[in-house]
Amino acid sequence: MINIIFKFVFLIIMFMNLGGVHSASGVSNSDAKVFIISPENNSTVTNPVKIVFGASGMKIVPAGVNENFSGHHHLLIDVKELPDLSKPIPSDKNYLHFGKGQKSAEIHLKKGVHTLQLLLGDHMHIPHTSPIYSEKIRITVK
Repeated sequence: MINIIFKFVFLIIMFMNLGGVHSASGVSNSDAKVFIISPENNSTVTNPVKIVFGASGMKIVPAGVNENFSGHHHLLIDVKELPDLSKPIPSDKNYLHFGKGQKSAEIHLKKGVHTLQLLLGDHMHIPHTSPIYSEKIRITVK
């Protein structure tokens, strides 16, 4: 009986090590940053709004690429607080995913004041163990 239990525990450990159960969030550099290059904070823009993403200390790759020190951008629009950083980043009109590894985007926003922020996600759209997010900027769309 003990031999069967030992084999069962051994199989579970092997299964975990083969990737059946793993940590979803990726590894990041301690000095990694993401930032919005354009538009500048407090600028006035027109549609379509061109947003250029920046990153340092991390490689930008498509979603699904499981590589340490890499991830892809998510643009948070008019989000008051960051989402739960232990779960996949939501996907809706306030959370835009750039899972092809894009480094810029053109979006349409309603006229008025908006906030923009970047949040880097790993291969499964989950923020990294040490989350990487930009400062929030504010723009006015005319």
